[in-house]
Amino acid sequence: MLHAVLLASFCLPQEPVGGGAEAPPMRIGNVLPQATVMASGTGSDSETGIGALIPWADQLWAIGYVAHKKGNGIGLYSMGADLVLRRHPASVTGTFANRLVHWDSKQVFLGPHAIAADGTVRTIEALAGHRLTATCRHLVEPGKQVYFLTMEGLLFEVDVATLAAKQLFDLVDKLALPKGAQPHFKGAFSAQGRLVVANNTYEEPEYLGQRRAGCLAEYDGTSWTVLEQNPFVEVTGKHNQVAGARYGNTLYALGWDRASVILRVLHQGTWTRYRLPKGSQSFDHTWNTEWMRIREVQTERYLMDAFGTFFDLPPMVYGGTVAGIRPIATHLRICPDFLSWRGMLVLAGDQTDNAVGQPQSGLWFGHLDELWQWGKPQGWGSVWWDEAVAAGAVSDPFLMTGYEHKVVHVVNATAAATNVVVEVDVLGNGTWHPYTELTVGGNGYAHHVFPTGFSAHWVRVRACNGGRLSVTFHYT
Repeated sequence: MLHAVLLASFCLPQEPVGGGAEAPPMRIGNVLPQATVMASGTGSDSETGIGALIPWADQLWAIGYVAHKKGNGIGLYSMGADLVLRRHPASVTGTFANRLVHWDSKQVFLGPHAIAADGTVRTIEALAGHRLTATCRHLVEPGKQVYFLTMEGLLFEVDVATLAAKQLFDLVDKLALPKGAQPHFKGAFSAQGRLVVANNTYEEPEYLGQRRAGCLAEYDGTSWTVLEQNPFVEVTGKHNQVAGARYGNTLYALGWDRASVILRVLHQGTWTRYRLPKGSQSFDHTWNTEWMRIREVQTERYLMDAFGTFFDLPPMVYGGTVAGIRPIATHLRICPDFLSWRGMLVLAGDQTDNAVGQPQSGLWFGHLDELWQWGKPQGWGSVWWDEAVAAGAVSDPFLMTGYEHKVVHVVNATAAATNVVVEVDVLGNGTWHPYTELTVGGNGYAHHVFPTGFSAHWVRVRACNGGRLSVTFHYT
């Protein structure tokens, strides 16, 4: 048992960031320049991002992070109606990107802090030195305890009243991650009687198929099960307030492989699997995924940020299939977290590290509908990438709706000719119809350009006689 010590108990107000007298906030476009998290220029050989945001106690709260716990001068922040960002006296410089509203105890967990409904802050000393990436509800005693996950794969349970912390598992050992691979656990969420965790380890050995260190796994309170050995970065859902209800607690897990984005969906105890385009491959590394999220940004309306594209995501699943996912915009911003606050959409950032000067990051304030103006949706992805595909095999569904121009490329790396059938699901309910059939010669290539504006919810490919195939969709 690791016993927590309350480092401090503070209430607002605190000093504004930068010190000195407060002035009316300056706004340039959607940015408040003074609402910037900045690390000491000569004391932080790292990045300085805003790992998590949460509205609570009439404030917007933010937790900053540095990489590898290197740096100083950042920590816990809050902002009131005056739009002045204040660093809290309880601040701990570290690597934090976790948040949870624990309604049972009427407090918020943000980084290593527990924030009461009146804004009083307590700090969990036992966890302040860990890189905290997720906090979620407890499977057995959800009213009394919560789980904390660290980037290194340590799973703790914390008493919400005393803040006593106890380590439960070292998931690197428990899930048998390959020796020599750097663990990078990012997401965790509990729903439908299980705790699901994500590790996003992905480097050149994963790209080349020489190692599989990424992992999505679940715990039922007794044993662990590895669901998939690919990198996953986000696990989230909506907590159902009605005990025993069948709907409302759908769980999403967001990951990828070299081919495309992977979206796993848990509904009524059953997992399904989908693929989406990548809007950017700048995220194809363990470290560069800061911090792709799925959040409820309006009541019962989800926003997903995945590989440089914002998606509108349905909060509920009916009949075991997902419909209604649509791309909003392809963009360049790193958004470690986002939410709605005082009628605004607020986006966190991770913008400048020590490689280009003093580490710093700011907030973006706007409206959800402004995202449609950011950049026309585009992307690419494969359902098979140089894979040995058996005759009759069917690919995962690949997102099709919301893109104007579409083409599918098929490469056959075997000597014999092969045929593939492109199928579409126009209703989004798992009903598939043949669209076209492509013949690809031995060691050959074929493609099909879809009519401009043609769309369906999902598209997939069926191999008629197999081969070593690559099937890639490009959307512009």
